[in-house]
Amino acid sequence: MSKELIRLRDLCMAYDNEPVLNNINLYINDKEFLTLLGPSGCGKTTTLRIIGGFVTPTSGDVLFDGVRINDVPPYRRQINTVFQKYALFPHLNVFENIAFGLRMQRRPDPSDPTGKKQVKIPEEEIRERVMEMLEVINLKGFEHRKPDALSGGQQQRVAIARALVNRPKVLLLDEPLGALDLKLRKDMQIELKRIQQQVGITFIYVTHDQEEALTMSDTIVVMDKGSIQQIGTPEDIYNEPKNAFVADFIGESNIIDGVMVRDRVVKMYGREFPCLDGGFAENEPVDVVIRPEDIDIVPVEQGQLTGTVTNVTFKGMQYDIIVDFRGFKWLIQTTDHSPVGARIGIKIDPDGIHVMKKSSYSGMFGDYSSFSEEYDELDDASLALDEEESEDEE
Repeated sequence: MSKELIRLRDLCMAYDNEPVLNNINLYINDKEFLTLLGPSGCGKTTTLRIIGGFVTPTSGDVLFDGVRINDVPPYRRQINTVFQKYALFPHLNVFENIAFGLRMQRRPDPSDPTGKKQVKIPEEEIRERVMEMLEVINLKGFEHRKPDALSGGQQQRVAIARALVNRPKVLLLDEPLGALDLKLRKDMQIELKRIQQQVGITFIYVTHDQEEALTMSDTIVVMDKGSIQQIGTPEDIYNEPKNAFVADFIGESNIIDGVMVRDRVVKMYGREFPCLDGGFAENEPVDVVIRPEDIDIVPVEQGQLTGTVTNVTFKGMQYDIIVDFRGFKWLIQTTDHSPVGARIGIKIDPDGIHVMKKSSYSGMFGDYSSFSEEYDELDDASLALDEEESEDEE
């Protein structure tokens, strides 16, 4: 069973009387890769900075191994941080960048019985620990290079090694992949997870990128407006979102108004659909989430619903198809091509339907009208026609 390492209890934070965090309650286990995920301004970086000791919460407690550490300064916490800007010393080579923190450290002299005398870490130990970190980050042989002779991904790994060489119990990472190009970012997602598993410590990662969170995390904490919306594994967050915000933020979602007729039966567009959900009141209004990849296109006469294709975009491995169902635009992701203007039927298996309780986010997401318009603007062949039709409607 995992051991709890950090607990945030009733954590609140405000700047100029404006709340930034609202009663955050969260525990983080030892050796866990936990990601704080949400849009800009949701409070995820503030939460990270409070854990690191860079910010003191307005109220609430931060517990580390059961001990309250609100007033403990960052340098006395067993926590290190890697920021988006790596801040490597340009005049020092890779070895000296990693060794820098060790050279600053002092520890009790074992020959002093009083324990008051402090000595530097021996040079032999520094070299051993730095070389160990170079092995971990796969940069052995790069120790004499300067930072400007490294790629962005290599610089990031050096910054991680510099933080890990001090052997913290927790590493905080604040959007460290943001400055990298797409391919390198994907490679580094795998690399970061490998490093975390190899060194066996807790990683707390902040990002607004859902793919990063799903790829690397053991646990995802979805945040919005200073509050936690959902905590769970990547599979739980994706397959069982708690509200319309989570469903929309994690992946693509069609979010439709529905009514829970009874357990395992939900009504949409006046038709009943079998599903796997229960525990709702009879005829309770609900939000229904249907992922684009869970929708099958079938002939009209076989469809549970019938709609008109309004846009088709080729994405390489699939088509993104926008379909109008009585004025509400759905996104369907499929390998089957359907031309614009075609009437199609759709079928959805019971396990492709997820029912959620209504929330303050209901009605805010799920209609792909704007999605479709963006595609239209990119389609030069049909742009003029779209503009004419728009003028006719006005």
